[in-house]
Amino acid sequence: MPMMTQGSIAQLEKIPTQVLPLSVDVNKVVASEIAQLIRTRQAEGKLCVLGLATGSTPIGVYAELIRMHKEEGLSFKNVMTFNLDEYFPMAPHQLQSYHRFMDERLFNHIDIPRENINVPDGTLSIEEVWDYCKAYEKKIRSVGGLDIQVLGIGRTGHIGFNEPGSGMDSRTRLITLDSLTRMDAADDFHALENVPIRAITMGVGTIMDARRLIMIAFGEGKAGIVARAVEGEITPVVAASFLQKHPNAQVMLDEAAAQQLTRYRRPWLVSQIKWTPKIIKRAVIDLAKSLEKAILKLTEEDYNEGGLQDLLAVGGSAYDINIDVFRSVYKTITGWPGGKPAKHKRQGDMQRASDDIFPKRVLLFSPHPDDDVISMGGTFQRLVDHGHGVHVAYQVSGNIAVSDEDAARFADFAQEYNAMFNIANDQSAKVDQVVEQSLTNKKSGQGDSAEVRTLKGLIRRSEARAGALYVGVPYENMHFMDLPFYETGTIAKKPISDDDIQITVDLLNQIKPHQIYAAGDLSDPHGTHRVCLSCILQAIERIKDQDWYQNCELWLYRGAWQEWDIEDVEMAVPLAPREVIKKRIAILKHESQKDGAMFPGSDMREFWQRAEQRNADTAKLYDMLGLPEYEAIEGFVKWDGTMY
Repeated sequence: MPMMTQGSIAQLEKIPTQVLPLSVDVNKVVASEIAQLIRTRQAEGKLCVLGLATGSTPIGVYAELIRMHKEEGLSFKNVMTFNLDEYFPMAPHQLQSYHRFMDERLFNHIDIPRENINVPDGTLSIEEVWDYCKAYEKKIRSVGGLDIQVLGIGRTGHIGFNEPGSGMDSRTRLITLDSLTRMDAADDFHALENVPIRAITMGVGTIMDARRLIMIAFGEGKAGIVARAVEGEITPVVAASFLQKHPNAQVMLDEAAAQQLTRYRRPWLVSQIKWTPKIIKRAVIDLAKSLEKAILKLTEEDYNEGGLQDLLAVGGSAYDINIDVFRSVYKTITGWPGGKPAKHKRQGDMQRASDDIFPKRVLLFSPHPDDDVISMGGTFQRLVDHGHGVHVAYQVSGNIAVSDEDAARFADFAQEYNAMFNIANDQSAKVDQVVEQSLTNKKSGQGDSAEVRTLKGLIRRSEARAGALYVGVPYENMHFMDLPFYETGTIAKKPISDDDIQITVDLLNQIKPHQIYAAGDLSDPHGTHRVCLSCILQAIERIKDQDWYQNCELWLYRGAWQEWDIEDVEMAVPLAPREVIKKRIAILKHESQKDGAMFPGSDMREFWQRAEQRNADTAKLYDMLGLPEYEAIEGFVKWDGTMY
């Protein structure tokens, strides 16, 4: 490893970057800047020209602008907007249309003149596109150019739909979408084959002409590409990296999206820091991983060459630091996630706070009906086997993740069953007819009828029961919450309401758990995990002063979309080979999600394959660091009241 020296954030981050704790904080800052410019232009009697983006990232900004319009009198009568892009072909009324997105998320709720709204036209013939794109550019220039351009960043590093290879001087044009971009959009279109292969997009040059650029990113899933855009070389492979050349660009991130920036990943390389036990652990594990050496084998030379001279200065010696970090990692390993009662303790066993109450009431929140077994199936099984009173709560129905083919198959089964036992009636026949017609008449990318959503929800519910029963959870300990925010029939969900939170509060008060497990996997591409965790945390805020909650702890799991970094893991539950097989069988009970799940995200493998690989990789990493060797490990982080 080459000698590493400390450098300032400004040297490493080639685009000015502001990091705020939560996405809601970013939304407020960005919306406030836009509002201030609108008001300034109003006072000057001038037009305010905004470049707008679509997708999940700017939704919170638009919601805050709507609030400011309704509550603070912010007027948009002097605003003209130009959107970055639109799928091609695409009619404005279609569910996936960016025209419709902007109307529903912003334009229908403010007083902007309709003639001031510009979104690329996806209904043109191919022969008309070239002249249309030139006219789009000309119109932007005719109003003096863009004052502010709001941007997201795609997984390929694209801004707008400027895919890898887009040049600095590219202009508004028709472009073929990258396969990864289409894969990420498959959720919105209910299948990859429904995603258009082309789109009309502003070019990089068009974007760079704006007087102010604000790029927003949220979540761990964007952390890697954000770091490449902000700290990496300028390259057409990552179109967002061109922002490094803009004189007035700003990147706005929540802390999750900033995790791969050097100031978060390796802060000791950026400036003088206070060496807390948590940072020491992170630094030593990072060094060990980079050298592929066991913690106890690290030397003074390794520390010096790895840029950790300051740590040696305060830590005394590599030996002492190694021992402390090794012990802290070793203490995370436990085969007793619910605590170990005195009768099972052996000489030398550590006393944990969770040992005091045994058995426990345990509540496992599963956002989708299969997250329980995918993300912590081994620990789930272990808690049941140890005699704890385990309850599992499925927060949403998961109905949109069932294919039409599976729904038709179950509907056909229901009809045959009713006919065979002569139990058909007028009402059931009517429902069967509605379901059949809905599936037959459904157009590409169209949402489901209420009857079909109900059927699909029942399919997911039956699979969840099968998985939980296999683990050993009794029927009465399974809770199907069907949180209202999810029930829209589309990928786009409603905001959390008081109803969602109160349902969660009621369940917590009913069970009064000693342990809660919840999904901390916020890279879920649908956003459901993030919303479900937010609902839990808001519910806890309401009940935190109750007596029963004083003996409760909340553990966060991952696994469906990514895994915890080993330096963050606070409880590591090792799995034996037979437990890995049992976990696989529990996952396979969710038959509608195997052989090609509808919404696989960026990882096309089966969910059981992802889970096994991630758990095995975690175990291999523990082994490489010099810890005991296991077949697989599931990792957890304890919520400390400040995360997310």
